[in-house]
Amino acid sequence: MKRFKIERINIFSIIFILLFVLLFSFVSLAHYAGTPVSESKAVYTVDVPRGASFARIVDILYEAGVIKGRPLFYLLAFTQQAAGRIKAGEYEFTNSSTPLEMIDKMIRGDIKAYLVTFPEDIMLKEVAARLATYRLADEETFLKLSRNRDFLASLGIESDSLEGYLFPDTYLFDRSMETRGVIRVMVRQFWKKVTPEMRERARQRGFTIQELVTLASIIGKESGNREEKPLIAAVFNNRLKKGMKLQSDPTAVYGLPDFSGVIKRRHLNNSTPHNTYYIKGLPPTPIANPGLDSLQAALNPAPVNYLYFVSRNDGTHYFSADFGAHNEAVSRFQNSKEKE
Repeated sequence: MKRFKIERINIFSIIFILLFVLLFSFVSLAHYAGTPVSESKAVYTVDVPRGASFARIVDILYEAGVIKGRPLFYLLAFTQQAAGRIKAGEYEFTNSSTPLEMIDKMIRGDIKAYLVTFPEDIMLKEVAARLATYRLADEETFLKLSRNRDFLASLGIESDSLEGYLFPDTYLFDRSMETRGVIRVMVRQFWKKVTPEMRERARQRGFTIQELVTLASIIGKESGNREEKPLIAAVFNNRLKKGMKLQSDPTAVYGLPDFSGVIKRRHLNNSTPHNTYYIKGLPPTPIANPGLDSLQAALNPAPVNYLYFVSRNDGTHYFSADFGAHNEAVSRFQNSKEKE
């Protein structure tokens, strides 16, 4: 009888100890789950690689100083069924974040995003460089893909280059998208803005989409003035009809590796494929990525007979229908701006 009582007491003791341990563990885990690493407002950026094991993810967080106590984090993650559910990407945490909030954020895939603005008439190489500064795309990979015919065809682009099809806009990107994903988003926006009605209008005017975008890119590079663009378009449209060279300064410097930003007279004499002082008609590809205003202007030129324009040096241009009037305007507005 005594032995039975002793054994029963021992069993109760073990149960009591187990319950105490469980309760202590529960309280400790609950305290850990809801307690920030520290009260400081330091911000940490952590990259969770694609295909990383859960153990590797925990190591990354621990080594970055985002979490303390790996065993408790493992236990907490187990209660949340987090293993296998955490999404790859770049996460931003503060020291005031709790472990439970971190796990929830990674399960939801609430990765860090970057708001990036591309102005109208930005060039392809400038797009690549801007994305590279945010580490949203690899510049070399971007430039290679921009001339990959198979990739371009998959985007519905019938061209040798992405130039012209990266629609200038403000985008929200994240680093999990990789280079191809970023390009697809920008090209998708181009096809969204260039509506079926616009494509039909281009066909009626005798333009392919490539020719439309090329003309629009020249219009945009010539003037940033929205009201002027239909007039610029009219000049080029009239010249094309008459078989005249477009003689657009921006085309003369497109693709020049040593261009400093100031167009000189010597640039106009370059025998490059895009230089419309050298070639007749439109260049083989766009020279920039035009905005909607330039595309609309190319489709709807003003009903005027202008053949020439010259800068007034204030962001606007003076337009002429004959060469004599144009020369007078050049003398009037460009004496102090004579090209070398």
